[in-house]
Amino acid sequence: MTKKLLLSLLIGCCSILSYAQRNDIVQQSTTYEWPKDPLVKEKLETWQDKKFGMIIHWGLYAVPGIIESWTLCSEDWIERDSTISYDDYKKWYWDFSKQFNPTKFNPEQWSAAGKRAGMKYLVFTTKHHDGFAMFDTKQSDFSIAKGPFASNPKADVAKYVFDAFRKDGFMIGAYFSKPDWHSQYYWWQKYATADRNNNYDIKKYPWRWNKFKDFTYNQISELMHNYGSVDILWLDGGWVRPLETVNEEVLSWGANIPKWSQDIDMPKIASMARNAQPGLLMVDRTVHGPYENYQTPEQRIPEKQLDYPWESCMTLGGAWGFVPNDQYKSAAEVVHKLVEIVAKGGSLLLGVGPKPDGTLPTEVTNQLNEIGKWTSKNGKAIYNTRITKDYHDGQFWFTQSKDAKKKFAIYCLKQDEANIKAVKWKGSFPKKGTEIILLSTGKKVKWQIVNGETVLSLSNIEKSAALAFEFTPQ
Repeated sequence: MTKKLLLSLLIGCCSILSYAQRNDIVQQSTTYEWPKDPLVKEKLETWQDKKFGMIIHWGLYAVPGIIESWTLCSEDWIERDSTISYDDYKKWYWDFSKQFNPTKFNPEQWSAAGKRAGMKYLVFTTKHHDGFAMFDTKQSDFSIAKGPFASNPKADVAKYVFDAFRKDGFMIGAYFSKPDWHSQYYWWQKYATADRNNNYDIKKYPWRWNKFKDFTYNQISELMHNYGSVDILWLDGGWVRPLETVNEEVLSWGANIPKWSQDIDMPKIASMARNAQPGLLMVDRTVHGPYENYQTPEQRIPEKQLDYPWESCMTLGGAWGFVPNDQYKSAAEVVHKLVEIVAKGGSLLLGVGPKPDGTLPTEVTNQLNEIGKWTSKNGKAIYNTRITKDYHDGQFWFTQSKDAKKKFAIYCLKQDEANIKAVKWKGSFPKKGTEIILLSTGKKVKWQIVNGETVLSLSNIEKSAALAFEFTPQ
């Protein structure tokens, strides 16, 4: 079979997988522990003001345009071409490190698109589970800075991504995968690699695991010391954790749980990271305790309002990374999700994937531009807000200013809803005599209380994903 045909078959199979049923989706944690460090508390308060962020998945998987890293893993939900041996598949995948040459790498384009959309913080994938570093690590030769892109002045990709977004006023987050499937200290070639876990008995080979702990510590140290100010360390791969923290929630993921502890000494990592980056937010996903400073339900929104910090991380398209012919959410759908999430006390972290050449797909920038048309006019109802008791009624969602002196009612329009003349809500009553302002125009809206409901009279309303109103509450 020719390499060209092999590539075609594998890409076709893996592109389908991107939309298939996945069990790598991280659920919402069941408990939360507030941080005690005052600098972390202060940073967390600042982060809770931002509400809307961008997460960028970009790595080897962009070259063939497949689901990020996961096809390397042998679990029941993973599909690959059955005529290709597993070892050949892994070699095929690893070899993209010799081809990945994003000569049009343009982090300024990414940042500008995010800023226009109204995004306020970044989470960039410095290393996914496949172990390919998108920064110039000294711990491994398996990085963007060691392949064909090495001679490019921007070969230390993470540096230029962080610089571009920092210049545009974003909080900076570094995504880092705790597992590393390319490392011989995690997936040892002596044994088969059956699933996402490390593939050898740590109790039997403690030296090898200690080498992996050093490797992980040193890579995170590089990110914390060599890349300027970092606000968030966003740690993925929640199965790499102390065995005593494995509970029913973890077991519900359906992944195999080994009989040994994959403990990488998070207290040591946190101490180092926060010495380098005081007040650093740590997001050790699903590992409840002092290093999960906010929760990260994935591809879903919690059913009810939560009174502690969290974010929903969701894809704009069907995959986290770049997949050809991806299907993207409409701007209105994203706005509606943002509104609901903020009203429930969370933030939206929206996922996009640059193409292998280093630019965002046109469809992505177009959607971000459309989202920005709404946030630029209605952001007062989103940013720097906090939850309010009566937060939902029908198509209305409610937020309030941090000092509780102003409240915002946001009406999410249905797709076919147009030329509306009046809207009404229950609860969250305006103060008698207050003005109700339509944020998108700055104009006053006539209102009255009728049968225990606030009724607004509307005219000449422009087409929009949602209408946001400001008023003084009772």
